[in-house]
Amino acid sequence: MRMSHIYQPVMIKKLLHNDGNATDKEIAEQLLQFDPSQIEYYQNITNKMVGRILRNHKIVDKSNNNYFLNGFSNRNKNQIEELSQLCDEKIDAYIKKRGDAIWKHRKINRDAIPGTIRYEVLKRAHFRCELCGVSADAIGLEVDHINPVSRGGKDDLNNFQALCYKCNASKGNRDDTDLRNRSKIFKHREANCIFCNIDKKRIIDEDKLSFLIDDKFPVTNGHCLIIPKRHFDNYFDITQPEINSIHRLINKAKQNKLELDNNIKGFNIGINSGAVAGQTIFHTHIHLIPRRVNDVVDPTGGIRNILPNKGKY
Repeated sequence: MRMSHIYQPVMIKKLLHNDGNATDKEIAEQLLQFDPSQIEYYQNITNKMVGRILRNHKIVDKSNNNYFLNGFSNRNKNQIEELSQLCDEKIDAYIKKRGDAIWKHRKINRDAIPGTIRYEVLKRAHFRCELCGVSADAIGLEVDHINPVSRGGKDDLNNFQALCYKCNASKGNRDDTDLRNRSKIFKHREANCIFCNIDKKRIIDEDKLSFLIDDKFPVTNGHCLIIPKRHFDNYFDITQPEINSIHRLINKAKQNKLELDNNIKGFNIGINSGAVAGQTIFHTHIHLIPRRVNDVVDPTGGIRNILPNKGKY
């Protein structure tokens, strides 16, 4: 049995101990017992949401990881049963009122993201949460739609990011201002901008958010520009999908140039942000500059040499 996860033996064991058959729900419940990330998810809910609210109302107290119901020792058996029934009534009433909407943020009502795409998203993020930076070794990572499916987001590589389950749960799909208008933001162009009106013949590579062209005044042979399609002049206004897009085009261009020219031994990647930093075209763009041995007398310091005598330190 070749394994990439524990799923197969867990399912077989469930069938072995259930007279050779089990429903998909029963198998899922068995798998859930081996998934600590789900327990951690609800521990997070307990401590940061429900536990905090109940502590604020003096209904429970907490010591280390233990919660205590205030006044429990003063309750008799009948009172405990009455309170338990009251809780059941509250649960039933809320379920009747909200239905499946209670768990909508946790339900999977669409096709699962293919494993190959999931791997590409996690690899692009260096197997770290793109919000908090935690490693996949420390906590489970999920592939998240940046623009949620519920708000029109697509199963497009540009729309995926890697989030740990805590950040993903916190993010949810509630950011109306940002997420709802995301598609409009990406369509912004300026009539007088040369990059917004680029000659299509100059485009070497592109995706939905960015494109790549050769620099008209190359510093070295192969010098190219990676340019977001959306018009904005300050690199620090860039969005995560655009970062993902640019990063992919940079890596593709780097690999292509290395295959075409084995004299390339390094690269400079540069961004001029602001007039005092040398920006002359106020549409954000990134320079990818191939470097070869002896293309300058002394390359020490690299981009530090944009200021005289600052390259050596």
